[in-house]
Amino acid sequence: MTTDVPAATVRTRVTVPLRFGDGYTVTADLVTFHGLVDGQEHVAAVLGEPAADRAPLVRLHSECLTGDVFGSARCDCGPQLREAVERIADRGGVLLYLRQEGRGIGLYNKLDAYALQDQGLDTYEANAALGLPEDARDYTAAAQMLRALGIDTLDLLSNNPDKAAQLRGLGLTVTHHVPTGVFTTAQNVRYLRAKVVHTQHTLPLTELTAG
Repeated sequence: MTTDVPAATVRTRVTVPLRFGDGYTVTADLVTFHGLVDGQEHVAAVLGEPAADRAPLVRLHSECLTGDVFGSARCDCGPQLREAVERIADRGGVLLYLRQEGRGIGLYNKLDAYALQDQGLDTYEANAALGLPEDARDYTAAAQMLRALGIDTLDLLSNNPDKAAQLRGLGLTVTHHVPTGVFTTAQNVRYLRAKVVHTQHTLPLTELTAG
């Protein structure tokens, strides 16, 4: 990757009160952009106010219709989103909501992969069986969004080392890698273990006992 990334600019910034299913409420500024390299409608949620002497807390959250909207127990995306909003609001920073369903393969392909997982494949094996990448996500647009918001140094809220590596490769400074919580269900523990084994996510395997 290269640090020579075209600049994006803020298109619209609007204040929106958010309310989650457990009753948690917070106010965010939702920001849209011009000039994102992938042409997708990614959104930034600016939350809280970071201290002057501390880097903002940032999460790159990939869209997950099944988990974020419908509360699917097959992944940990919904609980991660809920946790991230509160932690960022308390600390001050930005959540980037990125239109990268299914680690970038799209909703229909993700559901096709679910069907293969029901036959015994893990989430990465299922993608490969469909002739798709294990993880097709590129975070160039995320780097553009952060720079458009005036952020070039950040603490990253993530268990995925690839996110930090890509942002650093794009010229941003990731000061600290802050892990998220571990959100296990009987239906997602195999999925979480696969993320540790295949892509070195920083989740404690001892907590991911077979369900």
